[in-house]
Amino acid sequence: METRGIEDMFDFRRFPKDAVVLLLLLIYFPVGICLMFIRIFIGVHVFLVSCALPESFVRRFVVRVMCSVLGMHVRQKNPRSRDKNTKLYICNHVTEFDHNIINLLTPCNTPQLDGSTGFVCWARGFMEIHSASGAIGESLQSYCSTEGTTPLLLFPEEDTTNGRAGLLKFSSWPFSLTESIQPVALRVTRPLISLSTPESSWLTELLWTFFVPCTVYHVSWLPTVSRQDGESTQEFANKVQELLAGELGLVSTKITKADKAEHIKRKRHIVPVHVEGLAYWSCLGTDDHRIAKMAQQVKDVLPHVPLNVITKDLAKTNCVDTTITNLLENKEETPMEGMGMSAFGPSTISSYSSGPAPTLKPAVKTFGKSPADRHLSLQERKEALYNFARRRYIEKHGLEQEEGH
Repeated sequence: METRGIEDMFDFRRFPKDAVVLLLLLIYFPVGICLMFIRIFIGVHVFLVSCALPESFVRRFVVRVMCSVLGMHVRQKNPRSRDKNTKLYICNHVTEFDHNIINLLTPCNTPQLDGSTGFVCWARGFMEIHSASGAIGESLQSYCSTEGTTPLLLFPEEDTTNGRAGLLKFSSWPFSLTESIQPVALRVTRPLISLSTPESSWLTELLWTFFVPCTVYHVSWLPTVSRQDGESTQEFANKVQELLAGELGLVSTKITKADKAEHIKRKRHIVPVHVEGLAYWSCLGTDDHRIAKMAQQVKDVLPHVPLNVITKDLAKTNCVDTTITNLLENKEETPMEGMGMSAFGPSTISSYSSGPAPTLKPAVKTFGKSPADRHLSLQERKEALYNFARRRYIEKHGLEQEEGH
């Protein structure tokens, strides 16, 4: 899993980095706040109208016009390609309101797959699934095989992206419901701020939608695709994913919904560890803050060893002294920061100290034959490193070295 690919597929910050765009956003902010409150009032009426009018072309037209007032503009491409006999639409997922937008163009039902029911589920336009056995796939397959039912709209990515870099890996189960599907390519654009951010609720996204001047949904209908003989559901899913990626000009990735969730979890626990003005970013959980503190202690003694190497060894040893010993012994080649060397020893450290200082006694490069010799070698190396670290601290803070130290 490539971290950079995940970073490109999601917007982890709401506001832009560009200074000019950020300045425009600050100027627009009071207008946006007023517009948001006005649209909240209008949105209540849009909801009431959509509930009062029966399902028809007139209802979809009226609601579509009113949604434009709310800042949600819909444009469609190749509407004649829409197959009225298709029982399943497959679409990429960009915002929390994609199913509402597609429903403005054609009747379709989107099931609530997380099992939630009630007024909020119904008000958001989801179809509730009632399955006694808990087999959602079987219930939807039975629904698709029933004559006269409204087509289903499913999002095999199972989570949203920013719609600019790539598609999440399609889940295969939606493609087992019917033998033919119609792909729907969705592209969404918005000025000033991001379309969505991970872990943001649908209500928060709705308020931001009301805040911005407009959000434009571009819907493209692709020709119906059927599964070939001997083609598995995953192969069918991959084929449709490639078609949608090609239509949108995106990359078809292997990144899944679970990968996104794991990446968000890691970013939530990223904290900076400052080392002499340099920030090293480390993914830290609850227990790893202690490791970070221990890593800082090792870094003070071994300033030229990268912090990620120290942290990796501490995760195994859970001991500062043992990690220092391991890095000194160089059991695995230890890369140095800013040095073209892979070995590190007390004799090397002495060459970096400035000013008059006693020459450190070089330690042997291999273990002694007896345990006593090996222990003496380790003690000599550790003592040399401690002396060097003490001397660096005194020189750095301009302290006078006491006699006997």
